[in-house]
Amino acid sequence: MSGTAWYTAVAAFISHLASFMAHGSKQRLTRALKAEALRLGFEACGVARAERLDEEARRLEAWLGASMHGTMTWMERHFDKRVDPRELVPGARSVVSVIENYYQPIEPPTEPNIGRVSRYAWGDDYHNVLRRKLKSMLAWLSDAAGTDVGGRAFVDSAPVMDKVWAARSGVGWIGKNGNLLRQGLGSWFFIGELIVDIELEPDGPTGDMCGSCTACIDACPTDAIVQPAVVDSNRCISYLTIEHREDDIDPELKPLSGNWVFGCDICQDVCPWNKFRKSAREERYYPRRGTIDMQLSEWAAVEEPEFGRTFAGSPIKRAGAEGMRRNARRER
Repeated sequence: MSGTAWYTAVAAFISHLASFMAHGSKQRLTRALKAEALRLGFEACGVARAERLDEEARRLEAWLGASMHGTMTWMERHFDKRVDPRELVPGARSVVSVIENYYQPIEPPTEPNIGRVSRYAWGDDYHNVLRRKLKSMLAWLSDAAGTDVGGRAFVDSAPVMDKVWAARSGVGWIGKNGNLLRQGLGSWFFIGELIVDIELEPDGPTGDMCGSCTACIDACPTDAIVQPAVVDSNRCISYLTIEHREDDIDPELKPLSGNWVFGCDICQDVCPWNKFRKSAREERYYPRRGTIDMQLSEWAAVEEPEFGRTFAGSPIKRAGAEGMRRNARRER
């Protein structure tokens, strides 16, 4: 072997060895990150490559084009950032998804005169709870990687397609009701992301395990699930009672909303996968006063500043006192 050939072979071997060691280091760091996520109280953690969501971008464009986002005009903005995490975090290489269980083993009163609130809003605002944990996780990642990892934490507060990224990372799959489902857990959980500029070992997606079940589609009283995984917000009780800002709700849909005053859990209540639900470990999601037992008449009379004091730091504040009064009105 000539000297040149020998040097070329050695250089190739060293390059291969460095690549192998880097890959092993990446795997170890990813495993350690997932262990840290579980230590912080998350139920699962998965990783996906940070890249443009071409297929999802086409579906989102069609959904927006059909005006299924209702009056949520903010969903039309920052389209490129919504479908490409590198537009949100320059140099992004990985998207880390986590989920945190919020289910409380409490059955709310079934009387029709009680205003029903979606389970996710019973306790403290999940945005604050998850964001603190995600920031702690990001700081841990920098320490573990031995470098200042650039990135941001996201909890349903920026143009991030959280369910898509969670599905891509193998945390679960998107069910026919549009919610993320996880085998052995169901869907009673929040989703959060870290978008970081470090390369981690990506996971693959899980398969769709809804099969031929249409329980959620059949149970929706307003027929908001127009096709599997496609929800028309204009007919969705959650949208109508939270995001819809008009003075009143469509008289055709109002009677169909039952006694829901903030959100709706029907499509999750009937989902067979939720028989695997578990009790949340996070105490801050325990029901606050007024979230599960207030009568419609009380909601219809609620006023500021009492509303502000009672529901400070609660997701319910998003609807405002005026919105809750509107939601609770019942024409006789």
